[in-house]
Amino acid sequence: MNLSDWIGAIGVAITLLAYFFMSFKWMSPHGKTFFFLNTLGAALTCYASLLISYWPFVVLEGTWAIISAVGWMKAGKEVSVKT
Repeated sequence: MNLSDWIGAIGVAITLLAYFFMSFKWMSPHGKTFFFLNTLGAALTCYASLLISYWPFVVLEGTWAIISAVGWMKAGKEVSVKT
C-alpha cells in the first residue's frame, strides 16, 4: 500500500467508526465527537482522493468535510425549545 492508500483507509475507518458508534447509540449523532470524527475522516479521504486525482471523490469528500465541520462548530450551541 502506498501513502494515498493508507491515508484513505484511515479516513474511511474513522468515518465508519463514527457511524458504527452512532448506530449502536454509543455516540450522539448531534454531538461534537460525531461531527469531529466525520470531519476528520472525510478530510483524510478527500486528501487521499486528491493525491490520486480522483476528482469525483475529492468533491464528494470535500463537501462532506465542510458540512461536518459546520455541524461540529454548531454542535452544542443549539437550544431546544419545548412547545
